[in-house]
Amino acid sequence: MSLDIQSLDIQCEELSDARWAELLPLLQQCQVVRLDDCGLTEARCKDISSALRVNPALAELNLRSNELGDVGVHCVLQGLQTPSCKIQKLSLQNCCLTGAGCGVLSSTLRTLPTLQELHLSDNLLGDAGLQLLCEGLLDPQCRLEKLQLEYCSLSAASCEPLASVLRAKPDFKELTVSNNDINEAGVRVLCQGLKDSPCQLEALKLESCGVTSDNCRDLCGIVASKASLRELALGSNKLGDVGMAELCPGLLHPSSRLRTLIWECGITAKGCGDLCRVLRAKESLKELSLAGNELGDEGARLLCETLLEPGCQLESLWVKSCSFTAACCSHFSSVLAQNRFLLELQISNNRLEDAGVRELCQGLGQPGSVLRVLWLADCDVSDSSCSSLAATLLANHSLRELDLSNNCLGDAGILQLVESVRQPGCLLEQLVLYDIYWSEEMEDRLQALEKDKPSLRVIS
Repeated sequence: MSLDIQSLDIQCEELSDARWAELLPLLQQCQVVRLDDCGLTEARCKDISSALRVNPALAELNLRSNELGDVGVHCVLQGLQTPSCKIQKLSLQNCCLTGAGCGVLSSTLRTLPTLQELHLSDNLLGDAGLQLLCEGLLDPQCRLEKLQLEYCSLSAASCEPLASVLRAKPDFKELTVSNNDINEAGVRVLCQGLKDSPCQLEALKLESCGVTSDNCRDLCGIVASKASLRELALGSNKLGDVGMAELCPGLLHPSSRLRTLIWECGITAKGCGDLCRVLRAKESLKELSLAGNELGDEGARLLCETLLEPGCQLESLWVKSCSFTAACCSHFSSVLAQNRFLLELQISNNRLEDAGVRELCQGLGQPGSVLRVLWLADCDVSDSSCSSLAATLLANHSLRELDLSNNCLGDAGILQLVESVRQPGCLLEQLVLYDIYWSEEMEDRLQALEKDKPSLRVIS
């Protein structure tokens, strides 16, 4: 639990009647109230509503992952319908809200002009519920900027109402509709709405939505025309190399200022070549996820060559599960030694093995290495790599987090890591060792290490 005079933040705690009685006065005065997965039900909602009515300071309310149901949500919303309410952020994610409850929510949106952010993911709203919600969003008094609708059982039929909202709301900044079956037709309607809209959209998230390579032509136009767009998430859609090629002209457009691109969409080394043109040309692109694509070592080579070019200023690269082997690690080693921008590398679940990890250590051990976070989980690493990793932890002064989870490490290898990490010259702050098994003696050593070095967390 986190608590100060302005914030009440409780997660994953079953609240007894006595505990609840202690918290009620805080609900009446805190600016931020977060009761995440606290076993709240409809019965508690009357108390919450009463408390919120007398809390003019409330700016954020998060009741995520509580089984409130439509009646409970209705009750909570009544507590927000006071002239003094100035709430800016409301999260009802995974609260058992249904389409039937959206009518009340829609009415509430008309009375909360200060509300900027609404999270409704993981509720079975359906198309009918979404239609009701959009009626409230279209009200002139509603000035919502960010809307999250992931896993809401939406189809293409929901996209025209959403497109109408986009056209009508110049202040709209972020839309998440990931994990809904809106498919090609729905995505096209959304893109047309964005094309017609004066809004300065900053984030569009369409992961696992049935987006197709044909949709990438529509998205290309959006990326080119919306200079405000900073994040585009298209993961888990079957776009492939063809989709990448279709989107590239938009990404390369002079007005495009995209910062984050999530593309887990079945591209190969060929599509990687198109993407590298964007990386070379766009200094604005800082975060790229290509996890789950069959890039292979050839794709890795293309990426690494691009990361060494001055026009590429990527800071975070996720290439988990990309079918890399030890053969590509010399390329990544060069990047780690020479690149002055890359701070985070997620390369887990690739068969790098000990030979590959030793190559990476050579790059990390160079004086110019700036990487801060390295994930090497499930990379077929054994104790044989630990001497190289241990030496690197002493030589490298930038690395703050290292994940070696789910590798074949034993006491011998972990002992070598511990001996380095305990040294004052090692600046590592977090060592992650999930799904690794060691002796009770080693457990005692790890606990003693954390006690002796408070700046370090060992997570297992």
